[in-house]
Amino acid sequence: MIPIDLLLDFGAVKQTYSKDDFVFQQGQKAKAYHQLLWGEVKMNNYNEMGKEFIQSIFSPGESFGEPPLFGDFAFPANAVALKHTEVVKLSKPAFFRLLRAHPDEHLALTKTLSMRLHYKSIMAVEMSFEEAGHRILRILDYLKKQTHSDDDTLFEVALTRQQIADLTGLRVETVIRTVKKLAEKGALDLRGRKIFR
Repeated sequence: MIPIDLLLDFGAVKQTYSKDDFVFQQGQKAKAYHQLLWGEVKMNNYNEMGKEFIQSIFSPGESFGEPPLFGDFAFPANAVALKHTEVVKLSKPAFFRLLRAHPDEHLALTKTLSMRLHYKSIMAVEMSFEEAGHRILRILDYLKKQTHSDDDTLFEVALTRQQIADLTGLRVETVIRTVKKLAEKGALDLRGRKIFR
């Protein structure tokens, strides 16, 4: 995303998190831009019964939590480290100075946010109307596209069945059954516990 050296030039700091640490929590005011150096971060919410819904999972080089910076509202979700993780944080005022000084970075960020908005609008329809198999294939195809994998090569899915369930709004038992059925139909490959699409 934004080059690390440029972020550091504008005063960014590096911060490490252990697995399950909050980078920020739902309801907190957005005070900084966040970009992942290494590790993984999930954006999630919990309903009143404690069921988790994962909005997204972010990998090294990706930023997360930007809309509240631009919209001046509180974070609508939590950001949680999935493993030992390092994040570069740049204060909101410095972030806006950087974007004004480097319009190409601003344009690249706008493109990224537009792609995420597109994904969320597609998934909202999927989760409202589509059956489990269709939802699962849709999220796997999106992940494959994000990695820029060639359409003809098999993509190894780096998600657990629970994470697929949390991303699609399904129960983990439904994901397990549906993945087996999709493999039987040839829509995906199962190799041991690994899923390939």
